[in-house]
Amino acid sequence: MPFDPRSQTLPSAEDSADRRRAVARWLLFVAGLVWIMIAIGGATRLTGSGLSIMEWAPITGFLPPLSDAEWNRLYDLYRTIPQYQLMNQGFGLEGFKEIFWLEWIHRFWGRLIGIAYVAGLAWFWLRGRVPAELKPRLLLLLALGGLQGAVGWFMVASGFEADRTAVSPYRLVIHLGMALLLYAVLLWTALTLVRPAPEPNPAPPALRRWAHAAAGLALLAMLAGGFVAGIRAGFDYNTFPLMEGRLVPEGYWRLEPAWTNLATNIAAVQFNHRLLATAALAASAWAALLAWRSLPRGRVRGAVTGLGIAIVLQYSLGVATLLAVVPVWLGTLHQAVAVLVLTGAILAMHALRRPAATVPSG
Repeated sequence: MPFDPRSQTLPSAEDSADRRRAVARWLLFVAGLVWIMIAIGGATRLTGSGLSIMEWAPITGFLPPLSDAEWNRLYDLYRTIPQYQLMNQGFGLEGFKEIFWLEWIHRFWGRLIGIAYVAGLAWFWLRGRVPAELKPRLLLLLALGGLQGAVGWFMVASGFEADRTAVSPYRLVIHLGMALLLYAVLLWTALTLVRPAPEPNPAPPALRRWAHAAAGLALLAMLAGGFVAGIRAGFDYNTFPLMEGRLVPEGYWRLEPAWTNLATNIAAVQFNHRLLATAALAASAWAALLAWRSLPRGRVRGAVTGLGIAIVLQYSLGVATLLAVVPVWLGTLHQAVAVLVLTGAILAMHALRRPAATVPSG
């Protein structure tokens, strides 16, 4: 029987909205998995577990070691790198297993994210539920997710070099930055599916500027925190607000060439992280005040206020982590709440979108 296009009916507006919301829920689920992944990554870094698996096996690595022979093979590999020889020599197979399991969970969770994304994308795509304008972005996210796995191994491999007991701070920040980018794009895309068009709102230009400044400064503080983590700068200068009695620590600019201070000088790296976090806190507080003064109660005012609250919480956790000399649980929580700040920033930026300009008729 020949195909009759007249027999096909276009989905109603309500059906189309339901389909968009279903895709949004899937993207939010994947974003939640990425959030957990970032937190696990923080714990992996703080416990020094990231170098315990010296092979990149995207398929076969899905299963943990299943025999004593395999455990001993992996332990023998680990004993060849500087981290074992300089930090963990003699801690035995049981000690190796303790750090191995956290890194294995980290990689396993990354594989779960890939499965959840690919399976969801295939399911919605094959059923024609992916809006046409969204397809390029979803494919780009797929490519970025695969690239993130490769970047993760690129980061880990730097820790196997001579005289290194940790990964390169530069590569760590790239890996962290890509994770934050993936999360942000997933969340923004889901929000746009639910609210495709910006809503008219009376937000004054000054509020938009300060909210954008707070979001940008918060992101820079997160990336600066990656350098703090990369060189373990949080274990020095464990006082607040001064650093060994000084506002700007001694030796801030002591390395040559000068630009290396931004990533490998403990004093400079920690000071920069503090400075950016404080600037983000001030900008978000002013944005929240402007929102309360100029906007009625609603989504926009709530989003800007929420960003301010998230930054206050993160700032407080950062100070507590520093003063407590970075216990693993508190450092992990600090990294997890950084994603809450990013969530607040995305929600605020999305709520403050400018409505499309209307062309006058006539």
